[in-house]
Amino acid sequence: MAARILPLFPLPVVLFPGVQIPLHIFEPRYRLMLADCLAGDRRFGLVYCPPGLAERALPSGQVGCVAEIDEVEELPDGRSNIMVTGGERFSLVSFVDSTHPYHVGEVADYRDIPEPAAPLTELASRVRDHFDRIARAITTIANENAPPPELPEEPTLLAFRVASLIDIGAPARQELLTSRSASQRLRDIGALLDTALASIERGARTHVQARRNGSGHGTAESTS
Repeated sequence: MAARILPLFPLPVVLFPGVQIPLHIFEPRYRLMLADCLAGDRRFGLVYCPPGLAERALPSGQVGCVAEIDEVEELPDGRSNIMVTGGERFSLVSFVDSTHPYHVGEVADYRDIPEPAAPLTELASRVRDHFDRIARAITTIANENAPPPELPEEPTLLAFRVASLIDIGAPARQELLTSRSASQRLRDIGALLDTALASIERGARTHVQARRNGSGHGTAESTS
């Protein structure tokens, strides 16, 4: 695996490949990191650091994701709001001593284990179907008519995107990021969707019926 040097931003959040998230840059050391990145290739490494853990205590092998800077909003006091998109994953080899006030690390490429395409396509189709059904049910309950969020066509990225849209904790997100099996990621996300699907669709049906009843459009009693 190829190793390289990368500016590192330890945070208690997980960035997934292909997913866009906002970040607020306020510490002076990361303001400088942002300036250096903008003057270079606009990339840094975002690595999950659990609350309470010292940043330099992150272990070798911790998996992170390259953040590619898309947009920057500079604020009058020197802070910035930025939008980043997740690129490729990496594993932390070690922190590197440098003259920069922000963290710099040696990182190595981190890729999936190759798997047959056909099973991945089948798993991805099921995940898409269940996610779309859940999204439609939620919009029904919220009395909205918005289309479901767009999902990537690439099966290896699908679980990452769905995970970014559902309510799971950061440790579970980090576990998903660390997985090198796209099929296992799809199974794990599919299991979460399966658990939620029946109750959410039942809630949507109840909501629709309640609205009909409240509008006087319920089923009338038959008379003989």
